[in-house]
Amino acid sequence: MWEPQPDAGSLLKSTAKMPTTPVKAKRVSTFQEFESNTSDAWDAGEDDDELLAMAAESLNSEVVMETANRVLRNHSQRQGRPTLQEGPGLQQKPRPEAEPPSPPSGDLRLVKSVSESHTSCPAESASDAAPLQRSQSLPHAATVTLGGTSDPGTLSSSALSEREASRLDKFKQLLAGPNTDLEELRKLSWSGIPKPVRPMTWKLLSGYLPANVDRRPATLQRKQKEYFAFIEHYYDSRNDEVHQDTYRQIHIDIPRMSPEALILQPKVTEIFERILFIWAIRHPASGYVQGINDLVTPFFVVFICEYIEAEEVDTVDVSGVPAEVLRNIEADTYWCMSKLLDGIQDNYTFAQPGIQMKVKMLEELVSRIDEQVHRHLDQHEVRYLQFAFRWMNNLLMREVPLRCTIRLWDTYQSEPEGFSHFHLYVCAAFLVRWRKEILEEKDFQELLLFLQNLPTAHWDDEDISLLLAEAYRLKFAFADAPNHYKK
Repeated sequence: MWEPQPDAGSLLKSTAKMPTTPVKAKRVSTFQEFESNTSDAWDAGEDDDELLAMAAESLNSEVVMETANRVLRNHSQRQGRPTLQEGPGLQQKPRPEAEPPSPPSGDLRLVKSVSESHTSCPAESASDAAPLQRSQSLPHAATVTLGGTSDPGTLSSSALSEREASRLDKFKQLLAGPNTDLEELRKLSWSGIPKPVRPMTWKLLSGYLPANVDRRPATLQRKQKEYFAFIEHYYDSRNDEVHQDTYRQIHIDIPRMSPEALILQPKVTEIFERILFIWAIRHPASGYVQGINDLVTPFFVVFICEYIEAEEVDTVDVSGVPAEVLRNIEADTYWCMSKLLDGIQDNYTFAQPGIQMKVKMLEELVSRIDEQVHRHLDQHEVRYLQFAFRWMNNLLMREVPLRCTIRLWDTYQSEPEGFSHFHLYVCAAFLVRWRKEILEEKDFQELLLFLQNLPTAHWDDEDISLLLAEAYRLKFAFADAPNHYKK
């Protein structure tokens, strides 16, 4: 479904104050000075599938309200809390998940955001209500984790196994057909991709491999051969004077990446150095920029997990993987990362205009959906560029664990312009998710430290699913109506 982009011109009418540095409240005069004072840019079942198809269709308001309420209702049931309805203070008794939804009410008032209902209790919400936004989202499906298991508290183990097996079978049928229906694959992938089929699904959704199953082996062989021709032709020039600064920066940045257990393996370091150097040489408009290095990791980990058994993606060990397999994974990672960067390259060209524009759009969006949070940040002179620059530069990879990034990318690759456009709404939902904690902080430095070190270490697929549902609600409300950004 084609969706018009927000009018960038309208978003840039009001000029944000220049950012302060994270350590002092002293203002700087240029973005370059800010950048130089900033550290490295680091740190389902049948019913569900039918509802997920709504992502590709135009939804009327009643359907939108019902699916949004169902997200909140299902989550509240799992957490053992009452569900927040349209009117503050109203509660609904939990209903079995299998029970069909009741007809949507005609009251199209706004419901509480997922973010606040997730962090505050109903008693608080009656007296300290958040700014409310129009509600619409994909329903919260029982998602499949990286290891292929859903929330253990949702269903019995036998029901989980049946649901996972059914879902995995749907993927396998789609992938095995003579011509994979990519639209159907995107719909199915939105709520998460089972681990066994994730490598092939990512290669298809990224545009690296063709939909025709008979053409895939020849395409893989040709692209892998092409990549290693680049290595032979360009890699020896890394020590030439014209390229040595690029290679040196890559060599410095890789050890700073996460997870350390993966990155510090010598074989992995060498692979990442080659991928990043070849990409930089072949894309002189941007060259290598800090932040690009992080985008290699999810592809590499997903593709390597096809050949090894790892309980946690952070502890992947490549020592037992044959050299030829590693070579092919390296080539596949390079091409998939290149496809991703093709859609967001203005994030990494001179002065990074894409990121600056998206940070400004985020500021405008948050000012509309949660004015209290926006005003609180402004009153304490916290500028969005000081924390959201990294969110855009690294696609939230430094904010959530790698397992959550992989789940997030399942959806990004299923969404039209997921990395370049949908990511904005994910960032807005992510910020508002912490509204309670943000409003409790009354000091500039404490606010900035919190926003740069958000407590997500224990997040799992449930948290990412709620974040994505909220982001979809925001996209539905604002993507087709850029004037809503305006005050």
